[in-house]
Amino acid sequence: MSAGPTGAARLAGRRAVVTGGTRGIGAAIVARLVAEGASVLTTARGAGGGDLPDGVHFVTADAAVPADATRVARAAEELLGGVDVLVNNAGGTDTRPDSVLHADDGEWQRNLETNLLSAVRLDRAVLPGMVARGSGVVVHVSSTAAHEPLQDAVAYSAAKAALSAYSKALAVRVGPSGVRVNRISPGVTLTSAAEDLLRRNAARSGTDREAALRELMAGLGGVPLRRPGGPEEVAALVAFLVSDEAAWITGADHVIDGGMLHAA
Repeated sequence: MSAGPTGAARLAGRRAVVTGGTRGIGAAIVARLVAEGASVLTTARGAGGGDLPDGVHFVTADAAVPADATRVARAAEELLGGVDVLVNNAGGTDTRPDSVLHADDGEWQRNLETNLLSAVRLDRAVLPGMVARGSGVVVHVSSTAAHEPLQDAVAYSAAKAALSAYSKALAVRVGPSGVRVNRISPGVTLTSAAEDLLRRNAARSGTDREAALRELMAGLGGVPLRRPGGPEEVAALVAFLVSDEAAWITGADHVIDGGMLHAA
């Protein structure tokens, strides 16, 4: 994977933690940060680190388990010597028709734990070190669903909207200490999970993958660039935001969706 025009030196010496870094967007972020010179620790719920780049540290951790945030922060101190970059990427959702009315308390709580409180807890464990050093960068991976809620995943959409509000407040609070906080909102991105969804939709409707993809994009209102995004494109945005090239960018939401949102 290319590290971009600035080369590997852009993140040389940076110590990064990326949650949910073994699949999809998270795996692409890990690979990009490593390619640009960062030392990386990543997490996932499953045991083992999968096909991670050489030298990446792996810690089994569940973003929804409160005690795991402290454990990940301690591991980062032991294995990396501290954290300069934190990417809160872990998240996920269940879908159900008309979840506005039919999501129960358990579904709401699961989505809040996984998509909001997981980031809050890890930030709380890691940010004191950044504030003490007077530097650091946090990126929260939100979603376009925070702007245009999904009818079949309203608890997820609401949790991501809450993450965006929290992220903005955190940026204001820690900015005077030299710590930057941004969030990104990806749209339709062709991760392995998205490919699985396309296969299921195609089988259910008796069509093929391409037809299922067109149906999915149309259901979301269409994408002006006429294609979904790739995980590597999202990772490139993250690499920029955690680099010194983005030194005056904080408290912002960076939508990366091919122009899908009507208003961001």
